[in-house]
Amino acid sequence: MDVTFFTAWIQEIIRVLSINRDLLTRLDAAIGDADHGTNLDRGFTSVRQALSDTPPDTPGQLLTLVGNTLIRRVGGASGPLYGSLFRQLGKSLGDAPEVSLDDLAAAFATGLESVTRLGKAAEGDKTMVDALAPAARTLSSAAREGLKPGEAFGRAAAAAAEGAKATIPLQARKGRASYLGPRSVGHEDPGAASAALILSALHP
Repeated sequence: MDVTFFTAWIQEIIRVLSINRDLLTRLDAAIGDADHGTNLDRGFTSVRQALSDTPPDTPGQLLTLVGNTLIRRVGGASGPLYGSLFRQLGKSLGDAPEVSLDDLAAAFATGLESVTRLGKAAEGDKTMVDALAPAARTLSSAAREGLKPGEAFGRAAAAAAEGAKATIPLQARKGRASYLGPRSVGHEDPGAASAALILSALHP
């Protein structure tokens, strides 16, 4: 998987988040600031411009650029969290012109660690971690099994989607949603929903 593959992934993320901007905002309106979809759409639109202005040569450079742009351009908690994820992915992949599924799975594991460390969240807290963690585990398992990337990404996307839906009955323990206490129950976490969309873009 080279820089062309990862560019296609990011372009698909941009497309998917744009299509689902209003959905994410509605989810956020129920338990947050009602700006999650708008913020991510704006941030990834800036990513498109950044990639056009400075085309990266390697997957690591590309993902680092994505992370830096999101940190600068996305408001709220999602900018630093997603920015940290993508920057760590880039750092983990280094300067290699091509990466394997094993490489990407390991990078996702360290990216998840970066998100949990920054957000101080764990699975079950009703955050993006509830989608990212099962996806990262699934990618690692798929790599150990020797699956082809396409099949591995399909499994990871399904795991993320299941994790996002599993936040509906949870009470939020982190972020603005946690202020609602029991009233946060019954709503899908917008961060988990956007994380599932980002993983789905690996397997459109």
